[in-house]
Amino acid sequence: MKEIQLKDAKATLSAVVDQAVQGNPTIITRHGRKEAVVLSFSEYEKLKQVPSFGRLLASYPGDEDDIPLRGNKPSRIIDL
Repeated sequence: MKEIQLKDAKATLSAVVDQAVQGNPTIITRHGRKEAVVLSFSEYEKLKQVPSFGRLLASYPGDEDDIPLRGNKPSRIIDL
């Protein structure tokens, strides 16, 4: 992924957007720190649809009986 400074991105915004539409996102940096990413709207839409881990767990179609109970035995020896 290409990186470009904010001042250069301002000067060449049209080209940066054209690259994003062609599937080449660009990272925008400010004072050497990564601040933003320019990507195509279609890529943004794909990323927006990815559910969070919590939503994936909440949507688990199984029953409570499908998940084995956790044992009381410690899984490892702990030195105190």
